[in-house]
This record gives sequence, structure tokens and C-alpha cells, in this order.
Amino acid sequence: MFLVLLVEDDPIFRKILKHELAHWFPSINIEEASDGKEAVAKTEASCPQIVFMDIRLPDESGLQLTKKIRAKCPGTSIAILTSHDSPEYRQAAKDCGASHFFVKGASDGCEIQSFVKSLLEG
Repeated sequence: MFLVLLVEDDPIFRKILKHELAHWFPSINIEEASDGKEAVAKTEASCPQIVFMDIRLPDESGLQLTKKIRAKCPGTSIAILTSHDSPEYRQAAKDCGASHFFVKGASDGCEIQSFVKSLLEG
């Protein structure tokens, strides 16, 4: 089972991303978390292959959460999703163990689709 976890506090953005991923990859399972506590609980239940992680969450930094998930699930690919595109954020994401960085509104669906496809095929 190929599992994707969407960690995003904006329910509209989360719903759109889930819909797109389900359309592109109907065979994957997609779970959602709206905050860090829920994300930790879901990764403790089973390590997803991919986590799409918002940087700003209501209860915890997505960067700190990335470190926690990376420690528990070292094989998980973590892609940061943020509206804040700066070299500092990109470096911080990399330092915390994120493997990809997507900017909301600037990254198109093809980039995300290619990212997921490469992991499905790899």
C-alpha cells in the first residue's frame, strides 16, 4: 500500500491537493492531518511513503514536525508546501530532512505529479 499524508491546516487547500492526487494516482491511499498532533499520530500508526508538509501549522512548526517524522520514518519522502519562498526557508527545510520544497501558487501540478510518480516508480 502506497500511503501519502497531507499535513495542512487549510482545509480547502488540503481538499484540492487530495482531489488532484487521487485523480492522478487512483491506487494510492491518502490520509490527512490538520495539525502536528494528528500528523504524529498518523505516522505512528504507519509510516507513509510521502508527507506533504505545510511549514506553518497551528500547534507546531512543520519544520520541527519534519524532524520528528524523519526520525520515526527515515524512508519517508517529505515535501514542504509553503507560501513563503526564500533561501532561508529552503535551507531550513533541507536541514530538517525535507527532500523537496514546493511553493504554493508557484509550483504547478506537473511538478507535484512528477515527484509522486518518481517515488511510485522508484
